[in-house]
Amino acid sequence: MTIRRTEDGYPRFSDGEMVRRRAALEALVADSGASHLVLYGANRFGSAVQWLTGWPVTREAAVIVSPGERDTLLVQFHNHVPNARRLARDVDVRWGGPSTIATAVDELRRRAGDAVAYAGPITAGQRDVFASAFGRVVDLSGPVTGLRTIKSAEELGWIRVGAELSDLAIEALRRDVVPGVTEHDLAAIVEGAYLSRGGVNHIHYFGVTPMESPSRAVPSQFPSDRRVGVGDALVTEISASYWDHPGQVLRTFAVAADPTPLYRELHDVAEAAFDAIAAVVRDGVHVEAAIDAASVIEDAGFTTYDDLVHGFVGAYLPPVLGSRSRTLEPVPDMRFRAGMTVVIQPNVITPDERAGVQTGELVHVTVDGIERLHRAPMGIARIGDGGVDHGGDA
Repeated sequence: MTIRRTEDGYPRFSDGEMVRRRAALEALVADSGASHLVLYGANRFGSAVQWLTGWPVTREAAVIVSPGERDTLLVQFHNHVPNARRLARDVDVRWGGPSTIATAVDELRRRAGDAVAYAGPITAGQRDVFASAFGRVVDLSGPVTGLRTIKSAEELGWIRVGAELSDLAIEALRRDVVPGVTEHDLAAIVEGAYLSRGGVNHIHYFGVTPMESPSRAVPSQFPSDRRVGVGDALVTEISASYWDHPGQVLRTFAVAADPTPLYRELHDVAEAAFDAIAAVVRDGVHVEAAIDAASVIEDAGFTTYDDLVHGFVGAYLPPVLGSRSRTLEPVPDMRFRAGMTVVIQPNVITPDERAGVQTGELVHVTVDGIERLHRAPMGIARIGDGGVDHGGDA
């Protein structure tokens, strides 16, 4: 699909898509008995504020939605207001004042009605402010999240861009990693692959450890000064985002050496688990089927650390599933639905948690199965030989 852009060069969903979103929110508000809805967001990713207005929340933002009125977007900080006005084209954009919540209360008092609904990471203190002003306060965070689990055709188009940018990062790692680079260098390699194409970093997690004497079973959220060495395993989890529409791709590499028998076995099991889960995920299938399919992990004597499957794009969405040996909470009573985007990501590790691999990616759930959104090759690839001095004549 061709993504529409404003004269300022920013991408924009169609008018029909935005009308659909607002109508869905109005229906939720009506069902709740509230008169108004406040969507709240803070610190960038995953906010319904951007979903409705196009403004990627920076420090803090709140949008006030009332039937029959123009939406009002309150933005922090003051110097962010001009850019917000360019991005949120059909919204009354204002500074949020010294207190965004207090300003929202003033605006809500101007509008007719009483009960107020909200969605987003409102603090207890902020909720108390609404309750003191209006009495009845309704939390619609769950239902609003539910709206966002099913992606429209336009949303899928933007997600495919995020997936392509994430794949470019994996390609860059395959091409540019050599022994001696640090984990900080890995981050620079990843981000350099997509920054000039409009992507931004959502996450880049790395796990680097010697395959012969491993001490890392899952990627780390923060890179260190550690240098990548010959014979290391490099386990990655990469998400490049296109305007809050990221892909997610997970791959494991062997640096300037063949995978050891343990890492080969771990990865074979991870690929088998990915294939087994992918074979059962489709519209109408209960999510527990994915956990059952991954039993190949425990059958092989291994376990997992990370989530096995989770919903993604727009937030960390349900279902969030662990394998049988690493279930942290009850399995939700829900079914996969066509239009969901979920990450299948078996992180197969040894029971002593010293060695592990990760493979998988974001997929689109359809009536008949899954649509794979990523093109990065599967498998545990050997990389980095170009940076190794093997001796002898050049």
